[in-house]
Amino acid sequence: MSIELDKVKIPQDWKNLLKDELLSPYFAEIKSHYMDALARGELVYPLPKDIFAAFCLTSLENLKVIILGQDPYHGYAMVNGECVPQAMGLSFSVPRGVPIPPSLKNIYKELAQTLHITPPLHGDLSAWAKQGVLLLNSILSVKAHSPASHKHFGWEDFTDGVIRALSQNKQNLVFMLWGNYAKKKAVLIDSTKHKIITAPHPSPLAQGFVGSNVFVNANVYLQECSKSPIDWGRFD
Repeated sequence: MSIELDKVKIPQDWKNLLKDELLSPYFAEIKSHYMDALARGELVYPLPKDIFAAFCLTSLENLKVIILGQDPYHGYAMVNGECVPQAMGLSFSVPRGVPIPPSLKNIYKELAQTLHITPPLHGDLSAWAKQGVLLLNSILSVKAHSPASHKHFGWEDFTDGVIRALSQNKQNLVFMLWGNYAKKKAVLIDSTKHKIITAPHPSPLAQGFVGSNVFVNANVYLQECSKSPIDWGRFD
């Protein structure tokens, strides 16, 4: 498993942007914690090959929107007789065949209500990522069936660094901050250069996400900045 993690590649453009983070002592500590968890026999999600999936699917050059999640999904589902993790390295997204989680169902409800988009029968948001939507969790790994179990690893130092680097080095990005946890990240973002769109968390335990117009507002801003809008109805 450790060799597999060592082979995980972050695309070169992201490596260049995040060089200071990737070479920092705290990032070495994250890796050490992660390896120790594997050595203890922990079942860790997402699979090692998917930890940096958000960066691999979304090119830095084409980046337009960041949707910030918190912790990876910590469960799994049986798909065609195979145990498939819910977590796939993209915030709010699950592999095809895995039941759609409640928060994602509310995201689909918002799309249906404001953009009249028919929700797909799956929860795979890879098509968004490929259009320039960085689906970034603040914490990039979790012990199976134990939410927030890797919070102490230091992942938030890394993803906070990602947000800061994007804010400093890019222009006219949309940062989607849903829920109180995500809203705290606003201090990392230069609001004179970027659009911050806040909303309640899409969890059914919260109120107000459906009807928030977050996807409509994101595309309005992108078009104001002479960027092509995201096709939120693409799920291929």
